[in-house]
Amino acid sequence: MTTDAASLRNLASIPRVEFAFPGPLRDQLVAAILNASKTSTTGLVIDYEHEGEPLPEVGSRSLVIDSDERPVAVIEVTDVRVIPLGQVDLAHVVDEGEGHTSVAEWRAAHEQFWHSEEMRAALEEPEFTVDDATLVVLERFRLVTDLRPTC
Repeated sequence: MTTDAASLRNLASIPRVEFAFPGPLRDQLVAAILNASKTSTTGLVIDYEHEGEPLPEVGSRSLVIDSDERPVAVIEVTDVRVIPLGQVDLAHVVDEGEGHTSVAEWRAAHEQFWHSEEMRAALEEPEFTVDDATLVVLERFRLVTDLRPTC
């Protein structure tokens, strides 16, 4: 990716986005964003509501943060849809860049994350679970700037 000068000048004004929690999963997701195999993500509407954050908007940019709290990329939202979890399609699953080859496989992995103690603690709901009716945010994005130093 080429460097977008405006993005570099205004990094402090760009909202941060963190994929998963710090650790191996975040590292995997950030690597997939940086190699452009990850161009979509899924969030829970309840998570946005709990955090008091607005849903992503097309054209908005975010600063991708790695597990070491370093900014590593700027991404731009290209599409946003809110749908029930039971309606997520294979195209979205594949574009998440995590190697899932079926919606069922993708959902099992995401349910494991969403039902984790860490996620339940973040939502302050110890018994939180998802089902087909749970509203999710399907976000598509493009890599605008890779901020890693070049050698």
